[in-house]
Amino acid sequence: MPWFSNLLFARLSLRIVHLFVFPIQGLCWRRSYCHLHDDQITKFAEVVKHFFQRSCSSSFSCLEIGARPRHPHPFEYNKLMKAFARAGQPDDVLRLLDEMRQSNFELDVPCYTTAIDSLVVARRFEEAEAVFKDMVSSGLTPDVAACTVLVKMYSCYLKQFDKACLVLQWIMRLGCKPDVVAYSTLIAGLCQAGRVREAIGVLKLMLHEQCHLNVQTYTPIVRAYCSNGRIIKAKRLVDSMRNFGCSPNTVTYNVLIEGLCKVGYFSDIEKILEESTSMGWMPDVITYSIYMNGLCKNGDANKAFEQLEAMLEKGLYPNSVTLNILLDCLCHCSKVWEAELLLGRSLELEWDVNVVNYNTVMSGLCKSEKSSAVLKLLGDMMKKGIDPNIWTFTIVIHSLCRAGKLWEAKFVIERRVFVANVVTYTILMQYFCWVGNLGEVQLLFAKMQVEGIHPNAVTYNVMVDCFCRQGKYSDAIVYFVSSLDDGFSPKVAARLTYGLIRGGKLCDTLNLLEWIAGTLYHLYVEWLKA
Repeated sequence: MPWFSNLLFARLSLRIVHLFVFPIQGLCWRRSYCHLHDDQITKFAEVVKHFFQRSCSSSFSCLEIGARPRHPHPFEYNKLMKAFARAGQPDDVLRLLDEMRQSNFELDVPCYTTAIDSLVVARRFEEAEAVFKDMVSSGLTPDVAACTVLVKMYSCYLKQFDKACLVLQWIMRLGCKPDVVAYSTLIAGLCQAGRVREAIGVLKLMLHEQCHLNVQTYTPIVRAYCSNGRIIKAKRLVDSMRNFGCSPNTVTYNVLIEGLCKVGYFSDIEKILEESTSMGWMPDVITYSIYMNGLCKNGDANKAFEQLEAMLEKGLYPNSVTLNILLDCLCHCSKVWEAELLLGRSLELEWDVNVVNYNTVMSGLCKSEKSSAVLKLLGDMMKKGIDPNIWTFTIVIHSLCRAGKLWEAKFVIERRVFVANVVTYTILMQYFCWVGNLGEVQLLFAKMQVEGIHPNAVTYNVMVDCFCRQGKYSDAIVYFVSSLDDGFSPKVAARLTYGLIRGGKLCDTLNLLEWIAGTLYHLYVEWLKA
């Protein structure tokens, strides 16, 4: 009888194993940790748990739900509505708008504009259109700012440029001229969609209409040219901006420098930086960060650190992004100890250091198989008041596993010092698989599901590969079938097929492929009927 006729029984068997696995697991844990004479891991677990609980208890302060303005005036309402919009709470914006309507306040165009913009940012486009129509039906004439919000929605979000142009034409019929913000918004949307030629057409239209151009008009086109590798045109456009009375600013030059980094034109960047003062702009931290990132990717770490010194000489201090670029560069150059020194120096100089910077160095130490250094750096980070995140603990687990301390890593997860996720469990399962401990792999898989963590394709790949390597092909098939509950993954199917072929199970391989093809065809037919 082919294996796929017993799939239902196999699934049931797996579920029964999960029911009985955890009472046995407690005995396994008690026996596993008898050899842990060093209390370092236990102490570490308690300290980390304290800091993680402190991190979780901190809540984000936001606007009070149901807040109302102190004075019942449209200006005060609009001010509060903008605050809710910035906080990403469009429902409260709509609540205030309805409250004004029910209180017989005279609604004005700015209040409607704020509500429409909040809905557009939240991608609730149909509601945004409905509010705009409500504004028009109430007898209010939309101004250029209100129409510009619609232009932003149609061009930058929906990519419906015909409708965006109709809005601009409607503005003209109302007796108003679209301003530079409206045109620049359309240009930004066109550039995001890769329609640079049409963006240039809008630019020429602005010149014909004698509309004053600004930096926001040109910069999206410069960015689009750089993204497409058309660096020469980007440089020419930047040079021509002054001819139209619009000097490039730091943002424009940052975009150009990033494009030059991608093609390796570092000599041009040096020239731009040298002439910055005479050109009327000043490089900022972002400028140097972009340049250093390009140098690091080009393998020129020494030149990158020269730019760090040049930045410091100008009174600019690196932020966490700048620091992470340099730390990552050192780690990739196998200079992890230098990355540790730079991180320590950053703390002494009170530079902007965050958890991402620590994670970068800890990841480098993990790859160098220095688990003790990883734990030490974690302790230093928490002493400085920097709270670890889930990626920090994942690095710790990975580091312990690379050092062969699988039981210690499992102990950290078991003590619930942090909220483990599917990546954490999968890493530990992978290492237990490599040492051939199938029992622990199954226990971890079951525990993960009991805790409500859904396995992903990588997790099922580990399970399938683990059991195929041990010649337990029926178990591998069971886990493949179980993966179908979370959606069909070609990668898991390919991994099972490879395992079966490697094990000489050609007949089972053909049955598997035939069953997959039949199932997919059945689903396709059902989809056509629907």
